[in-house]
Amino acid sequence: MVEGEASSPAFTIDYAVATGDWPAEDVLRALVEPAVTAAAARTDGPVQASLSVLFTDDAEMRALNARFRGKDKPTNVLSFPAPDSMVPPGTPRHFGDIALGYETVSREAKEEGKSFEHHLTHLVVHGFLHLAGHDHETEVEAEEMEQLEREILQSLAIGDPYA
Repeated sequence: MVEGEASSPAFTIDYAVATGDWPAEDVLRALVEPAVTAAAARTDGPVQASLSVLFTDDAEMRALNARFRGKDKPTNVLSFPAPDSMVPPGTPRHFGDIALGYETVSREAKEEGKSFEHHLTHLVVHGFLHLAGHDHETEVEAEEMEQLEREILQSLAIGDPYA
């Protein structure tokens, strides 16, 4: 497992590459940090916080999905918002955790004719928006979240992921 930490302007991001054929950590950082920064700029989240990103495989994603969502299948991204709690003064709040499953992310990118990098960036934005309280349980929520994703990705020079 490779673990590291990096900072975007508002977020300290902890990285863990557990398993899977993920690109090198510097490549992952170069994709995640701009995605988090762009998404944070468009939400009402904390000004400063920490965030954890887990890069793993479908087996672990399946276990997490079953345990926390009752769905016994792998998925591309899971988000785990951190509960609001008392934070000592001067300590950034932990915003939450994002987990990504390599095989599903890779397969979806190929099936949808997207670059792996663009699809991964989209999923990081999607996961971050869930941490910020956005959801897609209803048609209205889905439309609002998808539009926000489009705008964030456009600011990163990435085309409409839903086109």
